Formats: sequence, C-alpha cells, structure tokens
Amino acid sequence: MNYKTCAVLCAMVTAGCASAPSFTPERIVHVRYDGTTDDLLTAGLGRSGLGAANPPPVANAKSPTAAELRRRAIHANYRALNDMTPGGGYGTLYGPNVDLSGKDTLGEGKIPGDEFLTMRDSVTYMVQVPDRFNSKDPCIVTASSSGSRGVYGAVGTAGEWGLKRGCAVAYTDKGTGTGLHDLASDTVNLMRGERAPADRAGDQSTFTAKLSSDARARYLRDHPHRVAMKHAHSQSNPEKDWGRHTLTAIDFAFHVLNGLKDTRAGRYTPENTTVIASSVSNGGYAAIAAAEQDTRGLIDGIAVSEPNVSLAGVRSTLDSSTLLGIYLPCASLAQTDAPLNTVPQPLREARCASLAKKGLLKSATVAEQAAESQRIINQYGILADANAVLPSHYTLSVPQGIAVTYANSYGRFGVEDNLCGYSFAATAPSGDNAGAPVPASALELSFAASNGIPPTAGINLVNNLSPGGAREDRLSISPSTGARDMNLDGALCLRSLVTGADAVSGQPLQGDMLEKHRRIQRGLAETHLTGNLRGKPAIFVNGRADAILPPNFASRAYFARNKSAEQGSRLHYYEVTNAQHLDVLNGVPGFDSRYVPLNVYYIQALNMMWDHLKRGRPLPPSQLVRTKPREQKDGKTVALAPTNVPPIEGALGPNSFITVGADGRIRVPD
Repeated sequence: MNYKTCAVLCAMVTAGCASAPSFTPERIVHVRYDGTTDDLLTAGLGRSGLGAANPPPVANAKSPTAAELRRRAIHANYRALNDMTPGGGYGTLYGPNVDLSGKDTLGEGKIPGDEFLTMRDSVTYMVQVPDRFNSKDPCIVTASSSGSRGVYGAVGTAGEWGLKRGCAVAYTDKGTGTGLHDLASDTVNLMRGERAPADRAGDQSTFTAKLSSDARARYLRDHPHRVAMKHAHSQSNPEKDWGRHTLTAIDFAFHVLNGLKDTRAGRYTPENTTVIASSVSNGGYAAIAAAEQDTRGLIDGIAVSEPNVSLAGVRSTLDSSTLLGIYLPCASLAQTDAPLNTVPQPLREARCASLAKKGLLKSATVAEQAAESQRIINQYGILADANAVLPSHYTLSVPQGIAVTYANSYGRFGVEDNLCGYSFAATAPSGDNAGAPVPASALELSFAASNGIPPTAGINLVNNLSPGGAREDRLSISPSTGARDMNLDGALCLRSLVTGADAVSGQPLQGDMLEKHRRIQRGLAETHLTGNLRGKPAIFVNGRADAILPPNFASRAYFARNKSAEQGSRLHYYEVTNAQHLDVLNGVPGFDSRYVPLNVYYIQALNMMWDHLKRGRPLPPSQLVRTKPREQKDGKTVALAPTNVPPIEGALGPNSFITVGADGRIRVPD
C-alpha cells in the first residue's frame, strides 16, 4: 500500500490504517451559515463590521452565547493580524471585499457554508467548507493559529485566502489557544468559548491546570486570584506537536468532506485534492513541521509568512526574547523617534543603571548605556532594521510574555512552580494589588479577547518577588537592586535558565537552577525541525524588520538548513524590506510611514503556490523585495498604493537574489 492510498483510507476513516485519527460524530459540532445573517469569514460582520474598532456587542457580558463569542473571536483575531486602516491597505489590497486578483469585487465579503468543530485531547480542530467548494477541483488549506491564539487565530490570513479560493479550510489551535483556568473561581473554557466549573467541564475543558483541590487551595492562600494559561501551564510542551496537530486538521477536513451529503459530496482523497499547508508566525511553524512529518503524502505545497522555526544549533525564540528582556528597556532610550516607545523614562533609566551596577553595561552615562545595549542586541544577530520596532514590543510586553510562557512550556512547569517568581493575574492600574479578582465579564469573554499569552484579556505578568508584595511586572521592584527597574531580577533568572550560566557572573548553574535549565533544554530539543520538506515546493515570506522572530534565527536559518538537508530543495524565500511581524501596528502613527503590510506578500505567495501546483507555473527565484514606505504630505501619511508594494518578480537584477553558498551560509543582498 503506498502513502497516497493509505491517506485515502485514513481520510475516509476506514479500518486498517491506524496512522490517522478517527473522529467521534457525537463530539463534532456542525453549524450552517447562510452568508447573510452570519458567515464563515466575517461572522456576519462583513467588511464594514470587521473594520469597526469596537467589538460586536453581546446581550449579557456575564453570560455570552457561543455565537456571540464566535463573532467576537473572529472580529478580534482578524483585526489582530492585519492593519485595518483604509490607508494601510484594508479594503483596497486585502480584506473580505478584495478578490484574489486584488480587485474590490466582493462587496461585504460574506461567505456562506458549513463549519465543523471538534476537540481531541484538549486540542481544537475546525473545518470550514464554503458553498462554492468545487467537488470537481477540491482543495484544502491549513490555517493553524498564529501565536498562541485560539482556533479562529488564522481566519483573517490563511482562512480568508482559502475560503475565497473555494477551498475547505482546516484550522487548529495547536494545543495552545484560549485555555484560561481561573483558579479562584475554578472555571475553565469549553471548546466554543463558554465558561464552566472545572469539575463539571471534565474532558470538555480546553485546559484545566493539573492541581488537586487541596493543592489549588494551598497555592491560592499564598498567591490569591492567580490564573493558569494553557500554553504556559499545560505541562505538555504543545509546540512539539504543532505539526502533528496540523496533520490531524487535514485528516479532519477529509473526514468532513467525505461526509457531505449535498451538491459538494464526493470521494475526496489526497490524490484528487490539492492541499496547501499554510499560516503565519507559529502557524507557519506548524505548517512546516507538518510537511516535514508528512509520511502519507497529504500535503502538496507549503506557503507561509514570517514562520517561527526551531533548529538545533540556531538561537531560539526563547533565547532572543530573554536577551531582549534584559537589554531592550535600556536600548529603547537610544531610539528617540521610535513609535509606541512609551514606557516611562525613569523606569528605563533605572534599568540602565541596574545593568551598569551589575557589570552588564560598561558605559557611564545613560545615553552611552542605551547605545551599548542596542549594540549588544544587534551584535547578537537581531537586525538593525528592527531597531525602531523593538521599543513598541517592550511597551506591549511582547518579549516578556514570550519568555515567561515559553520557558514554562518547554520545562513543563505548572502554575504552582512560579518560575523565576512570575505568575499571571489581574492587577490594578497602579500595578499594586497584584492578584486582584479577574472581572467576571473578562473571564466570560476571554475566548474572544485572549491571544493565549499574557498580557491579555485583563491578565498581566506579575512579579511575586517584588519587595512589599506582588506587583505588575514592569512596575515592580527587583530584590537584588531595590530599584524599580522593571523586574531585572526576573529577566536575569529567565536568561540564566536558557543559557545554563548565571546571567551576571557567567558561572555555570548549580542545583535547582541547573535542573530547570536542563528541563527547558530538553523541551526545546523536542521542537527542533529537520530542514527536510520531503521534496515539497515551499514559499517563505518574511519582513526584514521582524522584531519578534529575527530573520537570522528564523526564515534565513531554515532556508540555509534546508539547502543542506534536502537534495533538490524546492524552497523559495522572499525577504521584504520595510516589513515587520505585526501588520496590525502599521496603522499606528510612526509605523504607517515606515512599514508596509507583509500580508500583501503572503497573499502573493499563496497565489503563486496555487498557480505552481495547478498550472505548473515556475516559482520566482529567492529574492529581496524592495518596497517603498508611504509618503508624507501635509503632515499626513499618504494611503498605501501598489507602487509601495512591488510584486515578487520572475526576472531579477544581480543584486536581488538570495542564495546559499557552498559553505552553507545564506547570502542576502542589502
């Protein structure tokens, strides 16, 4: 039996092929959407409703319905990944109203069809089948969630493209997603977002912390009103299974398609169905991992944007995030015109001073210390193109949230471990009263509002070790310095656990800290990719100014590794100037005049992969795409035009090619 035949039988859930999962009909929720009052892509909101800043209302914030949570989740996730301002490209270059040729022909962009949800081992899977699914030319696109988001976390990216193409879209939350266990009320999320007591939810819970009632009570006595979150505290290291979960989502799509009873009914197999593994960021990692693990011939091609990757011998996301967690607050003082650089200056100066006192900076003045911190960051391999983006990420607690979450996840630490003194809780605006009760409405709406990683949905990072009592992380005091330096001690602890050496003295870790380091490294090793895509054609697009997943450690590193790991590599890499990781920020003043939407190139990548698979069109060579920032006129930023985002080209000048030399090193032009 060949791989394709096995995949056919597995997709049809027939006997004799144990490598594919089965799906229990009683645990599948099927909802039909008419495309008018509600739909697959916009939850009935259409282009206009998604473009509105305010989320759709709910009748009772303390008891929202599953339909209301879904509508809010789609609104929140769509807006979280795209610049939704008209001048930034929404409604003109992308959005529900823009067809795949880039024209405004689709009105409000509502798409009728059917949605199927199920959960296996606390992982949520979803398949959307649009009415225009073509039984004579079937296709599936994967949409594993971006970041730590829930199952709708890629609806505005891979989901939008796939539904417009008429494909079934296979989603998964990857075992991260919104799983928020409020320990005080002992309530959890269900698959469709509703809240329920943990004991009543049972295996219907998306995540319940592994604490007995007595252990939970003991923990709350010392740390009242704390919250456990799925990605950080599931103690399962979900990242190691993101590829497997994506393959299961494909299997679920075949299961759903082969159960259709209307005009879309047919016998769908990997042999007659085009399958593209896709998504962005962590969802991109999931697509890549799925392709590497695909021994059954399910996937035909890969198209991903700004993918997270994990490679042996390459600095990890946790590594770079913990470095930034130490030096970025001080370095941000050197970026005086960076947008969203709004952490109070005294706190940043206090960080500089504490670093100098510990010998981690050699400079004397604040300005020199800021410049030195910036040099340390850039010499580590984080591109200077990201320097103006980085301060906004510290303002938004991006590296801090990533560092705490991933360290907990890789080491399989529970909420009760308080790794490096960190916990998650609601806090007062002043930062005091850390461990305040989470408002009931915030809990009930968490499925829609949470991105799965703190700070989110009213939950913040808390420093349990701040003298005088726990405080919000950035407003806390470091015990070793006695200064309000934004918890330098916590940042140094996380850094030490990653490197295996004390972040100040450089001495090897001993005892409990060494064991924690080893646990984290074991978990990280479980996530390593091979670089071998099994001969599948693939496209990566990445912004050069990416400040979350630095290209040197992500797309560039994988591109180089793939060329040595796979004979006859078919991976194409397109790096885009003036593009960064979070398109949503491009609508913010200061970002709008500097950066263009990477989403434009992600759509191009999917279109090119489609034409390659369906029509045999060759993929353009790997290249640097030079974009043009939006102009300023009369003090305002001019609307984005096609000239700002030139297409990926088939014919190139000599100073545009991205190549890998015989020495295995990638060469990217300036």
